[in-house]
Amino acid sequence: MTVQASDSDTAFRVERPSKTLRELALEKMREAIVGGHFQPGDRLVERDLCTRLGVSRTIVREVLRHLESEGLVDNPPTKGPMVARLDADEARQIYEIRAALEGMAARLCAEQHQSDLVTTLQAILDAIRHAYAGADRQAVLTETSRFYEMLFTSIGRHIAFDVVKQMTGRINHLRSMTIKTEGRASEGPAEMQAMVDAIAAGNGDAAERAARAHVARAAAIAAALLG
Repeated sequence: MTVQASDSDTAFRVERPSKTLRELALEKMREAIVGGHFQPGDRLVERDLCTRLGVSRTIVREVLRHLESEGLVDNPPTKGPMVARLDADEARQIYEIRAALEGMAARLCAEQHQSDLVTTLQAILDAIRHAYAGADRQAVLTETSRFYEMLFTSIGRHIAFDVVKQMTGRINHLRSMTIKTEGRASEGPAEMQAMVDAIAAGNGDAAERAARAHVARAAAIAAALLG
């Protein structure tokens, strides 16, 4: 005989967590690397990570493989997993790709005259300023990533955003360095404000120039830091 589920049975059912242990562990490790808890060149010992994260070795290995695909972890055959060292030439190439794609996205956003988009971008930029004021660097990174996601997805450039997402780990690793430099807390948002203002005005040329100028300034800072 089939037993029908009652309302009380439904209330009793255990809800699945919104994120798996693997996803939570991945977020923690990514934040620890980007935030500087682990420094470039630091060894990532599975046993220690299992204890710190409170997860199995299988999950730790999956997380490390994922971070390796993001460019945040290296795995030399004779040394084992370690935090990837930031490379000046790779950084330059990342900024070149960002300038091209973000410049294109900003131009298209301006040309499409979406008032709702401008309102959303301004709200995110205000959140970035608030995060800077509170010295909450993780929030700066999170909100900045959200800003660019909105920029790309609002114009339907999902493939371009997929390219950017593949580099998000390395972008945020670099960004975590540049946002700490003197004056960047005011300079960075001001550069992004120029982008939003140009989009609001429907000026594609100015929007692209502002986007590229913002990336160029960050690239110059990173180049100086990486030598």
